[in-house]
Amino acid sequence: MSHLVVLNLGIGDVHSGCPNVIAQVSNRAENHYPMQYIGSLPPAPELEQLYRRWQLLYREFYRERGGQPQWSAPRAITISTSGVTHFSEVEFSDLAQQLRRRLNQWLNAESFHAIDRKLSRLFDPTDAIQVIIQTNDPLLRRLPWHLWNFFEDFPQAEVTLSVATYERVPDRPQATGSMRILAVLGNSEQIDVQSDRQVLEALPNATPLVLTQPSYQELHEHLWDQRGWDILFFAGHSQTEDLDTSETGRIYLNSHQSLTLDQLRHALKRAIRQGLKLAIFNSCDGLGLAQALADLQIPQVIVMRELVPDLVAQTFFREFLTQFASGCSLHAAVREAREKLEKLEGDYPCATWLPLICQNPAEPPMDWRTLPAPVAPHSAQKLRWPMLLTSLLVAVGIIGVRYLGGLQALELTAFDQLMRLRPAEPPDSRLLLVTITDQDVQQQDAQERRGASLSDQSLAQLLEKLRPHQPRVVGLDLYRDFPIDPASGLEAQLQQVPQFVAVCEVGEGGGTKPLAGIPNERLSFSDLPIDPDGVVRRQILGMAAAPTSFCVTDTAFSFRLAQRYLAAQGIQTTRDATGTVQIGETRFPQLRPDSGGYHQLDALGYQVMLNYRAVHPPADQVTLGEILSGALDPQLADLVRDRIVLIGTVAPSFKDYFLTPYSQADPMQKLPGVVIQAHMTSQLLSTVLNQRPLLQSLPNWAEIVWIWSWTTLGGALVLVCRSPLSIGLAGVGAILLLGGISYGGLLQGWWLPLIPAAIGLVISSSAGAAHRLIYLITYT
Repeated sequence: MSHLVVLNLGIGDVHSGCPNVIAQVSNRAENHYPMQYIGSLPPAPELEQLYRRWQLLYREFYRERGGQPQWSAPRAITISTSGVTHFSEVEFSDLAQQLRRRLNQWLNAESFHAIDRKLSRLFDPTDAIQVIIQTNDPLLRRLPWHLWNFFEDFPQAEVTLSVATYERVPDRPQATGSMRILAVLGNSEQIDVQSDRQVLEALPNATPLVLTQPSYQELHEHLWDQRGWDILFFAGHSQTEDLDTSETGRIYLNSHQSLTLDQLRHALKRAIRQGLKLAIFNSCDGLGLAQALADLQIPQVIVMRELVPDLVAQTFFREFLTQFASGCSLHAAVREAREKLEKLEGDYPCATWLPLICQNPAEPPMDWRTLPAPVAPHSAQKLRWPMLLTSLLVAVGIIGVRYLGGLQALELTAFDQLMRLRPAEPPDSRLLLVTITDQDVQQQDAQERRGASLSDQSLAQLLEKLRPHQPRVVGLDLYRDFPIDPASGLEAQLQQVPQFVAVCEVGEGGGTKPLAGIPNERLSFSDLPIDPDGVVRRQILGMAAAPTSFCVTDTAFSFRLAQRYLAAQGIQTTRDATGTVQIGETRFPQLRPDSGGYHQLDALGYQVMLNYRAVHPPADQVTLGEILSGALDPQLADLVRDRIVLIGTVAPSFKDYFLTPYSQADPMQKLPGVVIQAHMTSQLLSTVLNQRPLLQSLPNWAEIVWIWSWTTLGGALVLVCRSPLSIGLAGVGAILLLGGISYGGLLQGWWLPLIPAAIGLVISSSAGAAHRLIYLITYT
């Protein structure tokens, strides 16, 4: 049923009323907290009088006709008719109508409108609704709730009973194979139970075991069957022992032996834990039986509320199982089978009143369709080693393809995507970007610029503006391979700014000359390592210059800036015994040619992965014009003091732009070289001073174990999950888990092999599912 209504009557009864009625409405397909409505029901003692009178007349009616040849006997041993001295069918019919009218008058009480009318507005007539009446009161449980006008308005609704206290059955094994039914055909004196047997044996996808008039020991032994049962069925004679409290019920196994369900308590508890989901008692007066099973937390019980004629019992059972086994829900099948009894009411009045479902609300309704297809015995054990071998072969194949570089493009793309998903970070307050825009270029004299973006005169003015505010380091990310103009005053400014760092290009064809007059200890190169797809993902700390290069420094621009900044704090750069660069206490492991997703990486020089700062721009940014014009003079001291000032061009006309992981969403979004240098410098400072993670990859052996583990998991899903849908859902869950772990690893500084592991998981689970299907076709 898609909608669930639980109507809790509390501790009320018809004599004192139900002062606290709570209705909870939910949808089984959703996990939302149920809606709740509160009302009450007034005292209605006449309901008990009407019901007791109807019950006595009902029993007398069937007692008088039980001996007639054309009538089928009721499936009961004793019938008590005390107090009945006169009987007529007209009186019985009128009494049934009175009971119906009085029940609906009670449920139409004004104090109950808050629930009744709200329910009528919540649903459509086509909605499937399960209504659970929750009460421990014996009389309230016996009332014909299906006569409530609500069920006339909603033809897809069905009523069930529940006790007030219930819980879920723990550790129930997953049902497999055909429906296992334990059918008990008890004492059949004057009734025909063989028709019930024929219905059971004709069911599709069912394996019934029929016990004909078994002994107590025989029934007890079968209930303890290790394979478990899905359905327990009883046909024969039964009765409720204590009519006033409906505490328990009795079934008659044969002509000389009967027992209460309390005598089977431990066996039934075991059967329920082993998977018993439905008990059907196609016998008389079964509410006591339902009460006893409810105490054991069985999911569903179907009983007859009163004496039931043999033909009515046979017809209901046949119609119910036909509908249920064809895919109809349990509650819809009961309602349809119950309503089909209407054709018998000419001979068997009130036959539609008899069938009743008792439900454990903590358990989902049983569905014949949810039982998986038959599985060959011990298929999981037989498939285990082929799955492990398949996983191993898949892992070896993926590792081989990865070693040959077949996955590099996919791995780099996945790396970029994870980088873009990281949470935002604040700008680095230790840096200041001074950018040269196209407007700044145009405002300078073209002859003074000599084709560059910054003239000597403008650079001298900029240094003069910066110097009084004591920047810790000033870095110029511009090539200046021409002599300094003596009239510009730049030489004098350079002598007064000892913390100035210049760049040149190492290049492949001799590179560029450095700025004249800059000593080697303040010289650096600005070459960037670019991946085959044009993206900058790595950072060079140092490399030896070619003998023919004009740029003779071996230190990268970002590394030089960070060194000088940290040296002012007493933090020095060294190399340990393995040659690993160490700044203070922080080590910077060198990239290998096969680090992470790379294949035969050009690891020229000393490289590390670039962990971009997740913010744009990575530091405060101002333009050359804003400083030279004096527009920033009031806050210039705060922007400059004790910071690294990087100077570079962002003018598109100078084509100093590069792709980054953040550009992959839009290839046109490139970053200027000076901004990338700022990211690199920020990474070094943050790693040393703030313990910000430095991106690393696992050792080769650990990557192999990682890939093989996820590939093995893909095969294991096929062993654990039975249906294609469950395998698919588990596979999606495993992929999401893999992505989450890879993302979390990246946040902690680890680049994990996401793509190889995902491919291995998908291929191994697909291959395992195909192998399992072939196995099932072959052996079943």
